[in-house]
Amino acid sequence: MGTMAHTLRLLQFADSVFPVGGFAFSNGLEAAVHHRVVRDRPTLAEYVRTVTRLAATGDGVALLAGYRGAAAGDLARVRRADEAVMRHKLNEEARTMTVRMGRKLAEAASHIIGEALLDRRFRAAAEDGAPVTYPVTLGAVFAVLGLSEQEAFLAHQYNTAATVLSAALRLMRVGHLDAQAILFEVNTHAVADYHEVATADLTDMHAFAPTVDVLAAAHLHAHVRMFMN
Repeated sequence: MGTMAHTLRLLQFADSVFPVGGFAFSNGLEAAVHHRVVRDRPTLAEYVRTVTRLAATGDGVALLAGYRGAAAGDLARVRRADEAVMRHKLNEEARTMTVRMGRKLAEAASHIIGEALLDRRFRAAAEDGAPVTYPVTLGAVFAVLGLSEQEAFLAHQYNTAATVLSAALRLMRVGHLDAQAILFEVNTHAVADYHEVATADLTDMHAFAPTVDVLAAAHLHAHVRMFMN
């Protein structure tokens, strides 16, 4: 019964439709489609893999730091991870996305779980203006739930890919089955990505993808937008 309850918690908080506002963002795909960088299934698959790779070596490292800080009851470590996420976001929309989703997740988790550590983190952020970011909060939530850091990392990678593919269904000609096939293929890299960053610290965070950054900057000034980024 314990394993069954564990699985249900994992399914609930790893669900790509958990109400944190992810549906409003495309992880830069809207601009990529507009500028014909992504135009068909192969280029979409390549883009999704690029985004999940960036998520692993950047936000994924901070997620693990947030998980370990929460597991140790060290709110200062959690905050340092949040600050590292913000330092590594080059464009305004990415910073907006991670803070809005982070706040929504913190609010939802505090309401659902009633965990004191999450409440303290959220209150501290409200008082001093420190950011509450999505990957770090997700790591903290998984720690509080007694789920593993590997599961937290995999949930983050899955949700990153699912966000892009959900947007793709509304932005371009791609079917649901093709989207699921891309998701299945991209997910095969998640375990290797975890093992690569598992021993990294916040100073090792990196995310080098100039094309994605340029597209995000262009999207910020677009006259017509379906998504916030």
